[in-house]
Amino acid sequence: MNLVYRQAQLYKFLNMCNNTPLEKTVLDCGAGGKYPPLGMFWEHGYKTLGIELDDIQRMEAVEFENNYGMGLNILKGDMRNLPFEDNSVSFAYSYNSIFHMKKEDIMKSISEIRRVMKPGGLCFINLLTTADFRYGTGELIGDGEYYQDEGDTTVIHSYFSEDEGDSYFKDMDVIYKEIRILERLVEGHWIKQGYVDYIARKKTA
Repeated sequence: MNLVYRQAQLYKFLNMCNNTPLEKTVLDCGAGGKYPPLGMFWEHGYKTLGIELDDIQRMEAVEFENNYGMGLNILKGDMRNLPFEDNSVSFAYSYNSIFHMKKEDIMKSISEIRRVMKPGGLCFINLLTTADFRYGTGELIGDGEYYQDEGDTTVIHSYFSEDEGDSYFKDMDVIYKEIRILERLVEGHWIKQGYVDYIARKKTA
């Protein structure tokens, strides 16, 4: 099938997962949307699982998998309380999703991701940074936390300094970290987006 997915950073994560001896099981936390990247892993022979809280986003993903004959197994659920056994999946990720909650909930979610991963398993998490053009706008609700408009809805965005998120992975080994600042021309205006990407390994002892 060889679809091309717009979540380019996940190709690096997929390659790293492919180079481990663990079985091919992967969990997407925030798996909804019209073009879910779980399909990328499914095409590479992975058993896929997904969690999505929003009903519309989940149904869009289900429509995608039906159109392409995939079995992505996307459930309605909350990444702060994952419905999976301890040490049950090899790999997990949350791409452009986990930062749509308060920082205390992000910490809970990363703890849950660590819990369900097998020892030696890998996770990919990306966070927004204070370099992003949206930082400081909207309704302030906490330290670096804002209610901001996104499309027709208002959602939480949490922003981090470049090293602030490191403490969330203190019980894992961070094997890759990248600070990304992107400048894009959108409808005649330049905008700057700031991200920090983590790939971390669950300790084996």
